Amino acid sequence: MRVLVTGASGFVGRAVVKRLLREDGVVVRGAFRSVPVSPPAGLECCQVGDLGADTDWQQALCDVDVLIHCAARVHVMHDTETDPLAAYRRSNVEGSLHLARSAVAAGCRRLVFVSSIKVNGEATEAGQPFSETTPPAPCDPYGVSKLEAEEGLFDLARTAALEVVVVRPPLVYGPGVKANFRSMMGWLCRGVPLPFGAIDNRRSLVGVDNLADLLCCCARHPDAVNQVFLAGDGEDLSTTALLTRVANALGRQARLLPVPSGCISAVARLLGRQALATRLCGSLQVDTRKARTLLGWCPPDTVDEGLRKVAADYLARCQ
Repeated sequence: MRVLVTGASGFVGRAVVKRLLREDGVVVRGAFRSVPVSPPAGLECCQVGDLGADTDWQQALCDVDVLIHCAARVHVMHDTETDPLAAYRRSNVEGSLHLARSAVAAGCRRLVFVSSIKVNGEATEAGQPFSETTPPAPCDPYGVSKLEAEEGLFDLARTAALEVVVVRPPLVYGPGVKANFRSMMGWLCRGVPLPFGAIDNRRSLVGVDNLADLLCCCARHPDAVNQVFLAGDGEDLSTTALLTRVANALGRQARLLPVPSGCISAVARLLGRQALATRLCGSLQVDTRKARTLLGWCPPDTVDEGLRKVAADYLARCQ
């Protein structure tokens, strides 16, 4: 079996390539904007440029059986685009559908699409997780673009010889993680007092190695065809518990002040950072039972194992 991974140099794509290279009988090809200087041993490399409606996929898709599509215009915290939705659509919708049509023309039989839990929405009530049957309710251009891509891919699957599988992950963490998760580790390492010692929310996360394992399972399992799956580690944490356990993994002690979540939200509103307060104080849970029961999938890493990996990588990079 030959598998093509798009976005092979990205955070998720690198983990998928690493996971596939461990499998017997699998030839792994990576699609890159530009070919890396030192690619992993055993990886076939193809340069395709940016993801868009005119990307040339012919060489990359030659003799490919399964496509794992990780490339995307990712969620941008402070987007400078005049029309962010149009920018997301160019890559995530038009680019993905052009890739899928190219895959059909090349005889590829299955496409596994990395979507986002943002398709479902931004928050859940505690104890009422999102599931695959939850009606989509994206709240931002990124989530809208991922939903439109999903719909377009399933429409194509109904008329073409292409099996489509969609996986929606929540926050992904692991070695090399950036953005807020990396900033959080920096605060904890420096011993910065944080006002998150009394947050009683619940949030689902997924370690990048767990997500890669699920994507590889979806690439080969016969019961994954034309299904949507939610990804997660299987343990939901409060912000307080997450900070405490990340600090433990870093060999530090979290200095958490018990500030009520209502006060944090009020200050965030005054500062125009309500979205950040929602992520820190609100709940977002996912139900992963469908992947576990239909595919027999089980996350290979526990939360603490995943946190140890990301902490060790962070400390090594900071030395």
